[in-house]
Amino acid sequence: MKIRNGFLLGLVGGLGVLLALAIGVAVQQISTVLVWAFAGIFLALGVEPVIQFFIRRGVPRWAAVLVIFALILGIAVGATWLIVPTIVAQFAVLVQSIVAEIEGGAFESVLEWVRETFPQFDVDGSLQQLSEALSDFNTWSSLPPWVADIAAGIVGGAVQVVFAIGGLLIVLVLMLYFTGSMPALKSGMYRLVPASSRPKFIEIAEQIMRSVGRFVLGQGALGLLNGVLSFIVLSIVGSELAGVYAVIALIASTIPLVGTISASVVISLLVLLLDGPQTALPVAIWYLIYMQLEAYVISPQIMNRAVKVPGVVVVLAALIGGTLLGILGALVAIPIAAAIQLILKEVVIPRQDSK
Repeated sequence: MKIRNGFLLGLVGGLGVLLALAIGVAVQQISTVLVWAFAGIFLALGVEPVIQFFIRRGVPRWAAVLVIFALILGIAVGATWLIVPTIVAQFAVLVQSIVAEIEGGAFESVLEWVRETFPQFDVDGSLQQLSEALSDFNTWSSLPPWVADIAAGIVGGAVQVVFAIGGLLIVLVLMLYFTGSMPALKSGMYRLVPASSRPKFIEIAEQIMRSVGRFVLGQGALGLLNGVLSFIVLSIVGSELAGVYAVIALIASTIPLVGTISASVVISLLVLLLDGPQTALPVAIWYLIYMQLEAYVISPQIMNRAVKVPGVVVVLAALIGGTLLGILGALVAIPIAAAIQLILKEVVIPRQDSK
């Protein structure tokens, strides 16, 4: 009997390990889909406060959802027909400026450094082969391997861009679906909780979802504010690429903690390279002032209304989330930290105090 029981125990344990491995492999295979779905829910919670704003003023939910859909569609169409061509044209100016700098001799110092540091690398010969290949397609097969690696990297980057655009469209579609079916989703989730614990669970869940929604709207407002102000300041100082820099500032500022700093450094360096120190100096001064205003005035006001989390927890949560899931992880880490703090305050600590 002991041998039989031991065999059954080992068999069940082995099957459990195999099942855990199978679940892990399955989750890894569908990890991209799970990230898309999570991002869709996160954004849907972000627009939920806007929908509730309309509902409190007597607008039916279906009409409020249609307004959100129309707003998103309008933004997409406006970006396609107005913003995107301008940004593309200004990026072309940026590329032409960089090419002009290279042709003017700015790149020659880099080549000279490569020649001196890596004498075994035939820089001039490789550049000559590349020049001949560009004029004669039949000589591509004779190019050095590093050129093929660069070409493969460019193609791979283009594929990643296309994949990212497709993923963004999928996330937007999921967001619209979750937005329309939010009441049904919440009702189904609440019914899974025992009736005795349901009221408290609903109260905490609603607080968490409101915090997530306010946080998403707050980050979007920060990005929009930085983008608009950057466009105004850069236009005043005479930068021809104000639109490009404004888009960089808008997108980067939605990333907690490091977004605004990274955008400020990148934009200041680009302005210094392409427009000169006379233009870069006021831009750098502006971003130093704006970063102080955002860090000590604007962002605390938004965070105090959205998620009441200590500063140390915000920093640690953003770092951990960014390490695990990149930009999306940094975005969702702060609301998750706020949710954990709320659960500890409303559930765990009262239970410990009652014992």
